[in-house]
Amino acid sequence: MTLPPIPHSATVRLLEPPRDACDVIIDTDAWNEIDDQFAIIHALMSSDKLHIETIQAAGFHAAVRDTKDFEHGMELSYDEILRVLELSPVPYDGPVLRGSRRTMTASDGSPVPSDAADNIVSRAMRPRAQPLYILALGALTNVASAILMEPRIRERVTVVALGGWPYHAADFHDFNFIQDIKAAQTVFDSGVALVHVTGFGVSELLRTTRWELAQHVKGRGKIGDYLFNLYEDFVDDYPGRSKPIWDLAPGAWLLNPDWLKTHIRPSPILDDRLGYGNDASRHPIRIVDWLDRDAILGDFFTKLADTR
Repeated sequence: MTLPPIPHSATVRLLEPPRDACDVIIDTDAWNEIDDQFAIIHALMSSDKLHIETIQAAGFHAAVRDTKDFEHGMELSYDEILRVLELSPVPYDGPVLRGSRRTMTASDGSPVPSDAADNIVSRAMRPRAQPLYILALGALTNVASAILMEPRIRERVTVVALGGWPYHAADFHDFNFIQDIKAAQTVFDSGVALVHVTGFGVSELLRTTRWELAQHVKGRGKIGDYLFNLYEDFVDDYPGRSKPIWDLAPGAWLLNPDWLKTHIRPSPILDDRLGYGNDASRHPIRIVDWLDRDAILGDFFTKLADTR
């Protein structure tokens, strides 16, 4: 589907770093790993800056979680969101929604119906002074489907997406975008305001260790023990071992843009192997180049200690 173009000036305005409180949808494959859980709690603990309107499940299919298919991963993520909210030190009274049950890649590239995609459209079209921010922490199926269902939302939302290779390199393993290549290509081609956070090279800087989590997370209420136990169960420990908490990065850009270094460039053309092609005439996106690991994890640890 070819979407009508958006003036580049309008997109640049939507890409401006947020300085005021933000309305947010969290779209998460929460059971894929252990980092989405940290990101959800960080967002909830930051209610002075983030108003979480909805948390919704994204699908995934991964051997590490022994999933049957994309839909099974979505259902496991939905269940994990509910578990995390049950343990959260901060109450959440918004909806939790199921997302796409299949990928756009597996179809003809048409939008995949889901409660999550419908929710993005309905909330994006509501009158509001600032953009609606979508923290896309997994496959982009829900987001891409919403854009195709109602292209007008492109001038009302900013998508902060985690995934893809570093721009200066190739052949890094990517999980999020490769789950639904067609959805990722749709978002990059659509003209929507996109803040792109790569995994390797950027969000991987958010590394922590069992020892650091034992000091700053374990014993910090039910959720602290849960997050620590997730890490222990998921990460084989040995001298020098660390683990990125990847999904803290997109929310960090909303909490304090000064924690990250970014630049604006034309949206790349994603090929089927997630390589980047260049076309200077394409719409602008914002790319995150670097982040302050200590500031972001320090903010998480401080807020968790304060909520006990």
